[in-house]
Amino acid sequence: MPSPVSFPVRRTIGALAAAAALLSVAAAMARADTAVDVIIRGGTIHDGGTGKPFVGDVAIRGDRIVAVGRVGRIAARRVIDAKGMIVAPGFIDPHTHADSFLRSPDPAVRVNAAWLHQGVSTVMIGVDGAGTPDVAADSGKLAASGIGTNIVPFVGFGPVRQRVLGQDARAPSAAELEAMKALVAKGMCDGAVGLSTGLFYAPQSFASTDEVVAVAREAAIRGGLYDTHQRDESSYSIGLLGSVEEAIAIGRRAGMPVHFAHLKALGVDVHGQAGAVIAAIDAARRAGVEVTADQYPWLASGSSLDASLLPRWAVDGGGAALLKRLDDPATLARIRAEMQDNLRRRGGADALLLIAEGFPWTGKTLAAVAGEWKLDSRDAALRIIRQSVAGEGRKGGAAVASFNMAQADVDLLMQQPWMVTSSDGSDGHPRMFASFPEKYARYVRERQVIDLPTFIRQSTGRTADIYKLDRRGYLRAGYFADVVVFDPAAYAPRADYMRPRELSVGVRQLFVNGALALDGDRATGAAAGRALLRPRPPSCAAPD
Repeated sequence: MPSPVSFPVRRTIGALAAAAALLSVAAAMARADTAVDVIIRGGTIHDGGTGKPFVGDVAIRGDRIVAVGRVGRIAARRVIDAKGMIVAPGFIDPHTHADSFLRSPDPAVRVNAAWLHQGVSTVMIGVDGAGTPDVAADSGKLAASGIGTNIVPFVGFGPVRQRVLGQDARAPSAAELEAMKALVAKGMCDGAVGLSTGLFYAPQSFASTDEVVAVAREAAIRGGLYDTHQRDESSYSIGLLGSVEEAIAIGRRAGMPVHFAHLKALGVDVHGQAGAVIAAIDAARRAGVEVTADQYPWLASGSSLDASLLPRWAVDGGGAALLKRLDDPATLARIRAEMQDNLRRRGGADALLLIAEGFPWTGKTLAAVAGEWKLDSRDAALRIIRQSVAGEGRKGGAAVASFNMAQADVDLLMQQPWMVTSSDGSDGHPRMFASFPEKYARYVRERQVIDLPTFIRQSTGRTADIYKLDRRGYLRAGYFADVVVFDPAAYAPRADYMRPRELSVGVRQLFVNGALALDGDRATGAAAGRALLRPRPPSCAAPD
């Protein structure tokens, strides 16, 4: 597999893409012999680069694009009339929690319809530090099972630390640190795109900056990037700005690009700090650190009551240790006291919507549930947390949508040249089913925060550049045929916070590796997704 094109080269190519496509299409078609499988004819083409959109055709044979431009009357098994439609690379979602789809025992679920109906052809997995070090085995199993979207895996700091240290809040010994480093090296040699961390979440939150740097270097020397749910998006510990500086320092010290997952200013204490975050990132970029970020277009994050409200020390040692602390009156009093400030930080009990499916509290705010139970909001939260941790009935009942962002911060971050689109799609939150059309409908059409070319660039080529995806993210001859055709007047979300599982509408066709995955707003059942593993770097020993 050839080496990915570098970022500066791609930017240059992107600026000339439309003109180059129109000039070279005849030669491309001459090389394409005669018939092709599909011609998408007469759409407005946004090729994923920085050039102007243009009206033209896209020809596909097998899993590749063979020409972009005016292809004439060449024979094709199918011709799609795309007049009035937008034709773009399939969207790339760099931060997803798609496991309930991709790992389902049901083949019909594994086609990943929630993302297909948004026009997404590629998703990253193992985010927030959750990716297994057994990247090759896990990705191979997923791809072999038949999945609807491509997957790009991370090796995650969470499983690495848990295998060596369990759930304990302590520093590793020298031998334990070497064991962690070896697991990250294995994941990278297996084909991971980089190291993912979730330093807000226990037990990853127990790691020092030095520990993270030491582990991250193993990904850096094998060509990976550092992708992070940073330690603090609010004022829980070191603060938003302190956390941004920490993440940048990790990348600088480890010698690798830094990517902020779902960048935001979370909670009333940090509203208005987006400008300072941007200034810190811009300063780092000027100093030579490659820093980028993704963002989802919602004012509510998705989390859990325990992650949102419990102090980190309370979950040291895992669920059993937490339950023991809750049974101790003195420790419980301390936990409740710290929960009060966390509840304030999140905007109060009215700002926490309980979204786990199938529970008596589903679709209600924590304040409403506390009122029904005649409890303090903290005690209502603890009742739900206890049930979830103890496994009484089904686990997972503590999931929440936390309304904690300011619109002005979201708008400002979205307009940055290093920002890309993500969903952070998780069960129970509408972002799983509707993030890309939500961004288009609300921020492009309705509010005009960004324009259409920026939306597409942030959802395709720029994302492919950040993760160095081989021949993805652009409509170019020889690239893989991940192509979306959508109606600019009809492309829209249907999911909301009370109906989070409604499929989006307006995607007319979606091709994944040349296979028609969505046709006329309906999934075809095709499972053409692949595991997009990075080539084995020279720093890896030969496989056994």
